[in-house]
Formats: sequence, structure tokens, C-alpha cells
Amino acid sequence: MKSPLWVWGLAGWLLAAAGVQAYPLDAYEETGIERLEAFRLSEAGQLKGPPRQPSGARLGQEQVQLRLVDYPDFQLPEADPGLAKRIVSMLGEQPERYAFAFLDISDPQRPAYAEYEATQTMNPGSVGKILVALALFDALAAAYPDDLEARRRVLRETVITANEFIKHDHHKVRFWRDGKYFTRPLQEGDQGSLWEYLDWMISPSSNAAAAMVLREAMLLRHFGTGYPPSPEEADAYFAKPKSELQALLEEAIQGPVSRARLDLKQLRQGSFFTRTGKIKVPGTTSYASPRELMMLLVRMEQGQLVDAFSSLEIKRLLYVTERRIRYSSSPALRDAAVYFKSGSLYSCKPEPDFKCGKYRGNRKNLMNSVAVVESPAGEPRMVYFMALISNVLRENSAVRHQTVGTWVHRMVEEMHPRRPPSSPRVSAD
Repeated sequence: MKSPLWVWGLAGWLLAAAGVQAYPLDAYEETGIERLEAFRLSEAGQLKGPPRQPSGARLGQEQVQLRLVDYPDFQLPEADPGLAKRIVSMLGEQPERYAFAFLDISDPQRPAYAEYEATQTMNPGSVGKILVALALFDALAAAYPDDLEARRRVLRETVITANEFIKHDHHKVRFWRDGKYFTRPLQEGDQGSLWEYLDWMISPSSNAAAAMVLREAMLLRHFGTGYPPSPEEADAYFAKPKSELQALLEEAIQGPVSRARLDLKQLRQGSFFTRTGKIKVPGTTSYASPRELMMLLVRMEQGQLVDAFSSLEIKRLLYVTERRIRYSSSPALRDAAVYFKSGSLYSCKPEPDFKCGKYRGNRKNLMNSVAVVESPAGEPRMVYFMALISNVLRENSAVRHQTVGTWVHRMVEEMHPRRPPSSPRVSAD
């Protein structure tokens, strides 16, 4: 598989990002994410609009837990070639178009690991938005290292107003305003808390929201406890020479990756997600490999993405609590809690008898999925991670990832069969 380190700016490239929604539905009071209240009312049968959730999507925020905090020195075990061969057999007729890393920590003391072409890199697409969240939480911790309540206050009470950084983006976000529920793309002037912008960035994968979150992460790192700055101060900051802004961007979004002991040669988000953001603040290339995406998930579960508070909040943001798509849409995962992000980038060229379609590019057809699966939700006997990238041309990559998700889950079920209930003892008198 070829491993592009940057995406060519060709006309006809189509960017498509994940359309799932995240964060536990009972967290409105703590976070102020207004969408969550609409979903809660829908679940209670008091509102028509947001879809009802599968059983695996109904955990409360206190039930979302980090699985490796008691294993701070956990490292990936030696790869199992037999397990890798079994997963490769699930990839269809073009396994060379895939790369993956798989980790089963159902028993953390006896983990199982498999990988295939796991150091191959390609553009991470919207998976890179996890690193934008990491950048914000890292800046927040730098400003308030010992004050979690101050961090929560900044997330909840800081009001962000969408500005020219959001141009251009077609992804719709969900609003719950004045008793009305609706969806549309972010527009200049739209306001929301930092929490809401994080939710919009991870949930419907809004590029506009990602641009605003990354902008705020840069400002927060610069102003510290003086954040948020006045509009005039923010404008002055972004009026710096572009070479200086590029260096500040790199420190804001790449420094946290290194501090989390992740390899920048294998995992990097280099730029803004919008055209205007890239013009205002020049960036660099973005790429990711399955192995380093796996290590990102491991560090999150260890509580080592900044710290335990930040890691847990990032995991909550990744918790799928609405329509499941791509890898996470597998029917086999309905009773599982799924913490998920995906991204795709596809393009087409003229070809006889071929019709270009969503996720079916014949020039490029990149798809990335990262998932933590806990099944059944709430009391899991299975906990495993998957980082999967592919570039299978002409096929629907969303369907392919869904199929792989089903087969991998069935494999893990075989690895951890349900124990039959013990028979009652019968005593002979």
C-alpha cells in the first residue's frame, strides 16, 4: 500500500468525515452541551427528532471508564502472527490495500496483539480531530495544572463565536435552542461553549468546529489563565507573521503528541481542517499509522493523554451515542459501547463503466477507523481496540469497514465465550 504523507490539492477531491454523535446522554448538567438534553428527552419519549439509541449507547457518564489506569507501564505485547493471519483473511481479495493493529485487553494481564503493515501511514482524515482535542486539553492543563474545576469552568462557560476560520464546511451540526431541535452547518456568528464546539468537532465531525477548537487551543496556550482574550487581543495574535503562527501551531498541536510519548514520525496532524484556517495559519502534512493510532488509544486508556481527567473526557467525546456509521455500524456491536472516530478522503477520475460514489473513489479511496469496543456495555467481558486503514479502490469502503468490524467482533466472541450458568448443587439426603 502506498503511504501518502500529504493530500494533493486536486479539484474533485471530496472530503467526507464521520457523522456519528458522541458523549454520554446524561451529561447535560455537567457540560452544558445542549444537544444532549434533546437526546435525553428523545430517549424518555418526550421529544420527537433525535433517533433512539441502541443498548450499547446508553451508558451514563460515570460508566465510561479508563481500562488501563492500573497498568501505567503497559506496552503492546509481541504480535501474534496466527491472530494477524486470521484477521487478514477477513479483508477480502485485496488485503494489501489494508493495514491494521488489533489489541485485546479483555484480560489486561494476558493481552493479545496482532498487526499487519502497521507502520504504513496515510492521511488520517477526521481521525486527526482527536489530536485537536488533545491539543486543547493539553493547553487547558498547562493553564490549570492542579485545578480541575477551573478546567471544567473554562470548557462550560467560555462562549465561542464562529468566525471566518470556519470557511468552508458542509457538515451539519445539531442544535437544541429554545425548545427547538434542528441541524445545519455552522455559520459565522453561531455561538456555543468550548464543550459544544468539541462535541460538534468529534460528533458530526464538523471541520468548521475543528477549526474553531484548534484556534482556541492556540489562544489558550498563549494566554493561559488570561484566556479567553478579548476579540481585539485574539485578532492581534493571529496578525503575527505567518512563519511565527506556523511555529505556534506546531507547538500547540504536535507538542502534546510528543508529551504523550507518541511518535511524531508516525502520527501527526499538521494543519487546520478548513481552507481559511490553512490560509491564515500555514501548516504541514498530516499522517497516521495503525500502530501509532493504537498507541494513542492505549495512552488514552492509561490516562496518559495529558492526564486522567483529559483522557477520560476525550474518551467520553468518542462515545458513540447516535447513528453508528462505517466500522461502528456493524449490527454485531449493538449491545457494545463503542468509542469511535473515522475519516475518509476519496477522489475519482474518468473511467469507462465506473460511476463515482461516496466512499467509492477510483483514484483514492482512503478510510480510517479507530475503535475501542466494550461488550456488553456496562459489564464487558470483551474489551478490544482496532485501528484500521484502507485504500480499496472502487469499493464502498464504509461497507468494507462495517464488514470487518462484524467479523472481528465474532472472532473476539470466540476468543471469550460466554460461561454457561453454573448448575445448582443437588445434595442427597
